Amino acid sequence: MTLSVVILSLIFSSCSLICSKHKSCAEEPKIANLVQLTFKGDNGEAYFSPDGKKLIFQSKRDGNECDKIYTMNVDGSDIKMVSTVMGAHTCSYWSKDMDFIFYASTSQEGKDCPDVFVPENPHEYVWPLRKFEIYKANPDGSGIVRLTRNPGYDAEATVHPFEKKIIFTSQRDGDIDIYTMDYNGNNIQRITDEYGYDGAAFYSPDASKIVWRAWYPKTPEERARWKNNLDKSYINAVPLEIYVANADGSDKVQITHNGATNWAPSWHPDGKRIVFASNMDDWNEEYNAYGHNFEIYMINVDGTNLIRLTHNDTFDAFPMFSPDGKKLVFASNRDADNPRATNVYISDFIE
Repeated sequence: MTLSVVILSLIFSSCSLICSKHKSCAEEPKIANLVQLTFKGDNGEAYFSPDGKKLIFQSKRDGNECDKIYTMNVDGSDIKMVSTVMGAHTCSYWSKDMDFIFYASTSQEGKDCPDVFVPENPHEYVWPLRKFEIYKANPDGSGIVRLTRNPGYDAEATVHPFEKKIIFTSQRDGDIDIYTMDYNGNNIQRITDEYGYDGAAFYSPDASKIVWRAWYPKTPEERARWKNNLDKSYINAVPLEIYVANADGSDKVQITHNGATNWAPSWHPDGKRIVFASNMDDWNEEYNAYGHNFEIYMINVDGTNLIRLTHNDTFDAFPMFSPDGKKLVFASNRDADNPRATNVYISDFIE
């Protein structure tokens, strides 16, 4: 048996194992040849490099108490840490020419990891607004440059497909909004200004539009709830909906309307569809709230033709298509030895 045959045999065995343990494989007709790429630690937010050959992701492993940034090949090989050891890290991304990587970190705070965040309501999906700043580094992690200097939250950076420009989320003006800046941290421009939460923006493949998640409180009770979030520096599972607008923030259109937590949106390479995660199908009658079971969905840019891509009884999120649209990478709790451990998976995408 040749080496290539052995490798293929191992890959297909891995896929068969996943499907034998994952009872809903038959309900995921658009996902084929599912392969688990990480097998230790807690892993998430894996994003393709522009050439489609590598992934950058965050992981809590190797004895670290909070996330660091790693890269790996799309087959899961050659995993390397490329961030600093100090501080928590999140939201990593490649520059358009793969000359740099970007990530958010609390390393400037001078301690290893932030205090563990304990939500007031354990049944809500909540994440803290740490004092993240955005950094740029060489692909191997050297040459670190701090790009933002802000007492609040700066994170969630992704890049313009053609220009040397970053789009990111910031609390610099009191509210949480979307901004752009150059690769060197200059020329900061505010894109959104409506009161409420705006975050996790991605440019469309032709850079004409952006997609992001948002919640805009309308009633006095909602506005008080959002102010409480800002004062206490966390986001609770307020209804987050997916929005699309022109790249400058004009002509904003809401494309989901389900009242659930819809997040982690990104584009299909055709620029006509958006993939995202949501807990819209996990309503908990006992707690009168949406639960923690996020699935991956796809929707047209005009809000039509919503389809569900994953069918799993645990967490599936952070989806991203490969540049050619043939692969889908995402993070999931499926098949983990530790039910709370999240791993990175990659699959073929079937049109």
